[in-house]
Amino acid sequence: MSNILVFIEQRDGKILPASFQLLALATKLTSATGGQTEACVVGDSVSGLTDTIASYGAKKVYTVEDAGLSRYVASQYTTALSAVIEATSPKVVLVPTTAMGRDLASRTAARKHAALAIDCTELTLEGGDLMATKTTYAGKLSAKFKLSSAGLQIATVRSNVYAANEPIAGASAEIQAVDVTFSDHDQRLTCTEVASTSSGVKDVTEADIVVSGGRALKSEEKFKIIYDLAEMLDGAVGASRAACDAGYQPHTRQVGLTGKVVTPKLYIACGIDGAIQHLAGMRGSKVIVAINTKQDAPIFKVATYGCVIDLFTLVPLVTAELERLKG
Repeated sequence: MSNILVFIEQRDGKILPASFQLLALATKLTSATGGQTEACVVGDSVSGLTDTIASYGAKKVYTVEDAGLSRYVASQYTTALSAVIEATSPKVVLVPTTAMGRDLASRTAARKHAALAIDCTELTLEGGDLMATKTTYAGKLSAKFKLSSAGLQIATVRSNVYAANEPIAGASAEIQAVDVTFSDHDQRLTCTEVASTSSGVKDVTEADIVVSGGRALKSEEKFKIIYDLAEMLDGAVGASRAACDAGYQPHTRQVGLTGKVVTPKLYIACGIDGAIQHLAGMRGSKVIVAINTKQDAPIFKVATYGCVIDLFTLVPLVTAELERLKG
């Protein structure tokens, strides 16, 4: 294996934490092979991000800047990333497992005829071959795949399964701007507006702490206690499929196999019994706290800590205690 290229996902000039985690992973893999960790950042006026990227371990940063890249457009970003791949000839490309990452990695793999693994929970080297581990059958099994080393290998990695390295102040990297010419095909679509469907609270896939509510909340208004606790913990608000289907929360907050798969450091499940699809979406969390009045609820089988109590009693008490400690 030679160099590894990490796609740095950014939105409005803010880099997603998952990108820093991939830089740490790439550095770990290249240190064993003598390769180099490189990075690619695409967008409008992204050159100001290169120092930050370098501080997290990138030895070379490729930038693609264009006013038309201020928002994600699949065809244009695919052309941009493909141009960087052609310029640097990496052996492996790592992309965060996000909505953008899944789409971009798949399109780029098809264009570059590359081996592809989506939503990996582990990447290792065995005899010089890149091995990708993924969960299957609703998280009940883990399968390991060897990506063909005959050509380019692309993998998306789930957020929070690897920790980011501490940034090194004053670290530098070689910066190279890559010029890209977009075809008429690339410019068939343009993004003119992005409408927010969230309340400003973090997305569940990007947060270190997720507080989720289930159907036991009984209404959208009563989800306020979940938001209050999440705010005190600087976390994200999630919901079960039943809660989303009932209209208590938008489906953008749904955690589960048919929603979003999360792997936070702390997952607090409030009034969630633990259907199979929900467990598959959060069982990779480092610490799981379950709050439920049903002591035989399936959620307790995967919980680190179980609290058999009414969530409307416990959650406000925890929030109040956190507020006291912070105050």
